[in-house]
Amino acid sequence: MDTSTSQHRSKNYILQVKKSTIFKILAIIISFLLVPIMIWYLGVEKYGIWSTIVSIFSWVVLFDVGIGSGLRNNLSKSLAKGKKNDAKKYVSTSYICIGVIVLCLLIIFFILSYYINWQVVFNTKTISENQLYLVVSVSGFFLIINFGLSLINQILYGLQKSSMVVFNQFLSNFFALSILGFIYFLIERSLFKLAFCYGFSLILSNVILTYITFKKYKFLIPKLGFFSKECIKSIASMGFKFFIIQIAVIVIFTTDKIMITQLFGPEYVTSYDVVFKLFSIIMIIHSLLITPLWSACSDAYHRGDIEWIKNSLFRQLQIFMLIIFGIIVLAFIAKNIISFWIGKDFIVDNNLIYAMSIFIIVCVWNNIFAFIVNGMAKLGIQTLTSIAAMLFNIPLSLILVKCYSFGVDGIIYGATTSLLLFSFLGSIQVYYLVIKKRK
Repeated sequence: MDTSTSQHRSKNYILQVKKSTIFKILAIIISFLLVPIMIWYLGVEKYGIWSTIVSIFSWVVLFDVGIGSGLRNNLSKSLAKGKKNDAKKYVSTSYICIGVIVLCLLIIFFILSYYINWQVVFNTKTISENQLYLVVSVSGFFLIINFGLSLINQILYGLQKSSMVVFNQFLSNFFALSILGFIYFLIERSLFKLAFCYGFSLILSNVILTYITFKKYKFLIPKLGFFSKECIKSIASMGFKFFIIQIAVIVIFTTDKIMITQLFGPEYVTSYDVVFKLFSIIMIIHSLLITPLWSACSDAYHRGDIEWIKNSLFRQLQIFMLIIFGIIVLAFIAKNIISFWIGKDFIVDNNLIYAMSIFIIVCVWNNIFAFIVNGMAKLGIQTLTSIAAMLFNIPLSLILVKCYSFGVDGIIYGATTSLLLFSFLGSIQVYYLVIKKRK
């Protein structure tokens, strides 16, 4: 084991966390400014519709069929072994595959969108069918294009430069706030204009980040001549498992809003979204610490440095105890924060706050073990538990709401329960892979 390499990895991990913290704080501030501005701009019901539109189109990430995550791990592996030519092949092949997928998605989306009654989908008559079609169309176009451009994030993760991904989030939020501030004061308010500005800000930030990255890492610039069928096989074999996991994540994190819209109405999505955004601060803080761990663990695993992974795991578990305390404190003061943030007239149910607290605790615990096994490419148990979670999430939520008269909190409890299988099995798997293996 190369001690200098291990020390360099640890130093880079700390550096990425520090940089990410700065960019994330700025991104959070802007994000929290965006929510009340959007609610004031659109109104409660239209904001609920907008939030649901964004959730629906977040499903587009599934169509990379695991290419992004497969690229991330293979890029880390190639660079750990000093194979820059292989790294370029993986990047080139991934961009070509994603480009084909984006083109197909755009064609299919515009054909299907024309025949869908979006008023039924969003359970609203507030916005005309034609206006909703235009909003969905422009949102879909920008978000699908952004999906293709977002491959740059996986490259940066593979390079162990996760702070640049957080910088990208800050940049897109900054552009969105700037443009929204302009249209808020100078242009007649409309959901269509908001969708256009939001989509444009996402694409602009990704284009800038892509330019910066390839200017620095010229050896990774994708070229048609570096397309490789062998790379497709390597990416796909690992990517398919990531694809299944991605489906589960999307189902659990986005169907909640769709179910709330259908069962309670779009105005209830706003309450859910505000509480989720508040508690997502915890997830965001934890992501600053956990995100660099994936590629760092991949690098350590391929270099045989299991001891580094074990030490990182123990540090994450210590941090987890502090996070639980932070969530409990946040739950007690959540209503006061929301009242100051959104306004005194905005009422949130205590049950929604308690349910979200438990959900976030389970998510943080799961992420610790998921990111370690992701880096080690030991995805079997996570894949199986993800399938189980995906299958049980919606039925459990519906049972709690329909049979036991739960409110919106029942949908959150359904999602939480579906995640518990990996909470148990994932921690056992990491114990045997990392701790017991060292004994």
